[in-house]
Amino acid sequence: MAENRALFKSTAVISLMTFFSRIFGYIRDAVIFIFLGATGSTDAFFVAFRIPNFLRRLFAEGAFSQAFVPVLSEYKEKHSEQELKNLVNHVSGVLGLILLFITILGVLIAPLLIYVFAPGFADEPQRFDLAGQMLRITFPYILFISLTALAAGILNTFNQFAVPAFTPTFLNLSLIAATLWLAPMFEQPVIALAWGVFIAGVVQLLFQIPFLHRLGLLPKFSLHGASEGVRKIGRLMLPAIFGSSVVQINIIINTIIASFLIAGSISWLYISDRFVELPLAIFGIATATVILPRLSRQFVNQSTSDFNQTLEWALKLSIFIALPSAVGLIILAKPILTSLIQYREFTLHDTNMASLSLMTYALGLPAFILIKVLAPGFYSRQDTKTPVKIGIIAMFCNLILNLLFLWLWINYELPGPHAALALATSIAAYINASLLFTTLVKTTEFSLNAGWSKYFAQIVFASTVMLIVLLQVLPAPLQWLEWTVFWRIAILLGFMLLGTVLYIVALAIVGIRKKDLVLQ
Repeated sequence: MAENRALFKSTAVISLMTFFSRIFGYIRDAVIFIFLGATGSTDAFFVAFRIPNFLRRLFAEGAFSQAFVPVLSEYKEKHSEQELKNLVNHVSGVLGLILLFITILGVLIAPLLIYVFAPGFADEPQRFDLAGQMLRITFPYILFISLTALAAGILNTFNQFAVPAFTPTFLNLSLIAATLWLAPMFEQPVIALAWGVFIAGVVQLLFQIPFLHRLGLLPKFSLHGASEGVRKIGRLMLPAIFGSSVVQINIIINTIIASFLIAGSISWLYISDRFVELPLAIFGIATATVILPRLSRQFVNQSTSDFNQTLEWALKLSIFIALPSAVGLIILAKPILTSLIQYREFTLHDTNMASLSLMTYALGLPAFILIKVLAPGFYSRQDTKTPVKIGIIAMFCNLILNLLFLWLWINYELPGPHAALALATSIAAYINASLLFTTLVKTTEFSLNAGWSKYFAQIVFASTVMLIVLLQVLPAPLQWLEWTVFWRIAILLGFMLLGTVLYIVALAIVGIRKKDLVLQ
């Protein structure tokens, strides 16, 4: 029981730190779009940032963390302290060397990478060159942030979740400072953002060092010392590189296709994705981060019932958060963008276009969160191959749906063809989550306890009540433009609070209690 309370507390701590970071993330995006707009230049930056950021999620937060944490947990449980330190030293040495090579190569072939990830820029030499210039500045971010992820994996394994969860705040602060103070110093102001990314990578890594030192696990880079452990991480990591980041690969596919659409399309998709990532990070990633070390330990100790109980709790919590969050984002898409972003350089047209992709991305939010929660069920068992096979299916489904929906959008002259790409990603995520769940049930001893149909129906009912009431009382979109900044934000927060209260009251009416969401 004490361990369960600790798990709930750890999840709350990560959620709080992540929420704090994401609030600054919103301020960061708002500052960028308000002062620089959604233009071809900002499209170029988001491509230059998305490439190392994609690699970060692929290698650092994705495959590496999911391979490293289970093996580190095993060493913590079954090996000596010196063997544990040898593993940390050897992993840091090998990872650092590989990352250094990748960073140098990325800087050298930056124009080629822009051509691969944004081929539509090739028809606009100025935007293409600008993106390549900024990519050379941002690419070293993958080196710094991957080493930061190594540090975070160590801290999380020792149940120190707050520091890694808070660390992303420095990226947001750096980009805010770059926009407000560095940008006016450049002939092309957007280049300041690239330097903001570079500086943030250094700061995030340095921030972790004192906490690792306090644990006595500050890495001493070495190319020997725990070869079997490193090989095991490598074997787990290689397939997980793909399987852990299918959603991100789908977003990259969206970026490639969007580079052929009108200027601003990449920026509209970016800001939509950012708002969807808020609940995804606060609840989905936070829950997954906490349960991975716990599931790994339970698997190593062959505690099947505890393993199932932990995973089922995570699924219940995910559904509890994901459905109302998706409904809220869909019906509040325009008010959110109008209140928080639509000022100065970000126009009404930008709001209309971005709201379309925000709504279609929000449709997939429950699936995005479920993927994050279900994947540790495999990775904790040191099975990285199964999510790869499922990921390949989901990726091809996304590609086919992209082309199909884009054709329908253009053929029927629907507004905002970029929204077709977001819709395809959402549906592909449901395919991914469904296959992960059914495979987990078929191939392991995992099973859901009785009462899930009733629980799901209760969540759907409460979300529907919230939806119906909010639709009745929400002001017309143009009415928001008549209010000042203060009133826009205040009224938006008021409707968010109203939606939350409606949801909680509806849940209470149908019998959901706090004890139903606590791990027993």
